[in-house]
Amino acid sequence: MNDGLKKYNRSVCIYEKEAIDTFKDLMSKHTINTVYSYQESGIGITYERDKKLKSLFNRNHIKWCEYQRDGIVRGITNRNGWDKKWFATMNEDPIHNKYSKLSGSVKNHNYLSKSLINKLEDYSTEFQSPGEIEGHKLLNSFAEIRGKNYSKYISKPAESRISCGRISPYLAWGNISVKQAYQYIKNHPNYNTNKRSFNGILTRLKWRDHFIQKFEMEWQIETRCANKGFETLRRRSDSDHIKAWMEGRTGVPMVDANMRCLIKTGWINFRMRAMLVSFASYDLWLDWKNTGNLLAKLFTDYEPGIHYSQLQMQSGVTGINTFRIYNPVKQSIEHDNNGTFIKKWVPELKNLDSSFIHEPWKMDPTTQKNNNCILGKDYPNRIVIHEEAIKFARNEIKKVLKTDNYYETSKKVFLKHGSRKRNTTRVNKKSKQLSLF
Repeated sequence: MNDGLKKYNRSVCIYEKEAIDTFKDLMSKHTINTVYSYQESGIGITYERDKKLKSLFNRNHIKWCEYQRDGIVRGITNRNGWDKKWFATMNEDPIHNKYSKLSGSVKNHNYLSKSLINKLEDYSTEFQSPGEIEGHKLLNSFAEIRGKNYSKYISKPAESRISCGRISPYLAWGNISVKQAYQYIKNHPNYNTNKRSFNGILTRLKWRDHFIQKFEMEWQIETRCANKGFETLRRRSDSDHIKAWMEGRTGVPMVDANMRCLIKTGWINFRMRAMLVSFASYDLWLDWKNTGNLLAKLFTDYEPGIHYSQLQMQSGVTGINTFRIYNPVKQSIEHDNNGTFIKKWVPELKNLDSSFIHEPWKMDPTTQKNNNCILGKDYPNRIVIHEEAIKFARNEIKKVLKTDNYYETSKKVFLKHGSRKRNTTRVNKKSKQLSLF
């Protein structure tokens, strides 16, 4: 941004301190009449921060102008008419910034500690390159070349790294907006040729705002279940299981490969994220509140509204979504049949063929020796048996479904947060959960 502002003799000032202290410092040096920002759909800490800032501004007669971010509407209590408003926003003319040249000298207000500067300079090359320019480059390459295979490879852990939009970090960090992405793809000359794939990513841009809107309306789901009935579930807090899951050493290849990939690169596709959460919440019976905070530190595209909404959805505690219990072996066979992705990220298994790459626990001692992969030594024994674990999880969840107020609570959740694409709520008879889709 500063490179682009140089010709106007302007720059963005960067502060490394709490917001309240930053503004107090600025107010001591400058006369401030108005503060401009976008509305943030943040977590509890940022909400409390904003309340303190609002109080500070009011005491000092400073006007705070907050502008709507993407299609997220502040102050609504349900989703009636939300879809229509979203499309209207997406089709508005985008803002084109214009600057005048500033006369005089510009004082450098960048206050960064040496430790932070060192971290920024040590930014991993395995992560996506940051910045607005890079975001627009990816939009262009998606529309020009990569996007034609979006729908085909969206769930493949290896192929999706190329065919997916890969713009989520730039949306999360504000380098580009949802409106910019929507209009660029929708109006691109290749739209008619790749209509199915392009409509796929356009739909997901809308779902992105759908989930952030949910968080905007009820940020408390950061720390409690959307359907409060699930708060009665007694999850495990097995430190060994948490450690194994976080390090990608569960003994389940598809889980371990994706976790290691996430740690190294900061990104995996949606299905693989859902599988990691499902494995933690159902197979290991861990509390989503704990595992979710650990995952948040790994995603380069961390967005609270999506993160906590999806955590609950994939952990089955919303009350309005059908249970999604992912079988990691099934996901592995369907989306990495020859084990290419697994072998890249779990090299201990590089000698295994398709007979064992998805289920190494089926190897007998002789086969393990022949493949230079001794379970419990070269690669961990699996820490849980999927079929047994999910049987336990289902039984525990059924207890919640039988409680007196479960259905009514779920209905209230739907009326507040459910998509209005369909006008009626329906009950999934198998799970007794209201279905959002």
